[in-house]
Amino acid sequence: MEENQNEQHFNVELSEEIAEGIFTNLSLISHSNSEFILDFIRFMPGVPKAKVKSRLILTPDHAKRLMYMLQDNLEKFEAANGKININEESANMPLNFGGPTAMA
Repeated sequence: MEENQNEQHFNVELSEEIAEGIFTNLSLISHSNSEFILDFIRFMPGVPKAKVKSRLILTPDHAKRLMYMLQDNLEKFEAANGKININEESANMPLNFGGPTAMA
């Protein structure tokens, strides 16, 4: 029995508009007991108001799969390009801008 017989294949359509992507440099994550909400924000220096450019709403199991996929891709990126250095203090800083977090 071949190893990839259990793999599922499907076609994914990517429109030209979506393929261009959206630049974001800040992400906020909140959750309830049934979903994770990821807001992707563009924060520009000197501009008093940051704007949410995209919002993803995920089930908890999909959020965990996404975490593992990101971790795997970051490890591969760092193996090829060197360690990504970030300020650990700022990486763990809660950024809720005065609003609630982890609420439904």
